[in-house]
Amino acid sequence: MSETRPLSPGAVIGILGGGQLGRMLALAAARLGLKAHIYSPDPQSCAFDVVRRFTLAEYGDEAALDEFAREVDIITYEFENVPADAAMFLASRRPVIPDPSVLATTQDRVIEKDFIAGLGIATAPFLRVDSAAELSRVVETIGRPAVLKTRRFGYDGKGQFTIRDGTDFEAAWRGIGGRPAILESFVDFEREISVVAARERGGRVE
Repeated sequence: MSETRPLSPGAVIGILGGGQLGRMLALAAARLGLKAHIYSPDPQSCAFDVVRRFTLAEYGDEAALDEFAREVDIITYEFENVPADAAMFLASRRPVIPDPSVLATTQDRVIEKDFIAGLGIATAPFLRVDSAAELSRVVETIGRPAVLKTRRFGYDGKGQFTIRDGTDFEAAWRGIGGRPAILESFVDFEREISVVAARERGGRVE
């Protein structure tokens, strides 16, 4: 899509996902004089309650996505588990921010960690794990304690299993649903700091 321009009052932001973050985003947009249109496959989406327009459809429904794109000015998403294919489909019709390639990177913990490491940013030691048998070998490299996490669809502590001395590897593997995973070493830290930054398309960061 062409370069985006600043949104005018009354413009419509399309939001993929109807959870609490989508709800908060829609409310924040309203305070700026912007409208929001929520797209979600979940009929119980709490974001539906605070917008005038919403689309209840699966992320793979291209007809619904196409109609959604025609009714909004710009598109974003509320969380990283929105299928990247849906965002890419929409990007051919409306600006999607952040770029769908960013979404695809953040959906997989191994790809995300490799990307961060490639930037020269330190991370906890990590290795991919594809089976319970492989977990035993990887633990010997990473050490204990460590955390076994699903590569995809984990959030708020879900899809995680702590590996300690005496942990049964088969039980740990079953505990995350036997899905492709990443094992991360514990980090001895004093405090946790969250930093939120926004970058304009021109490069300015706030």
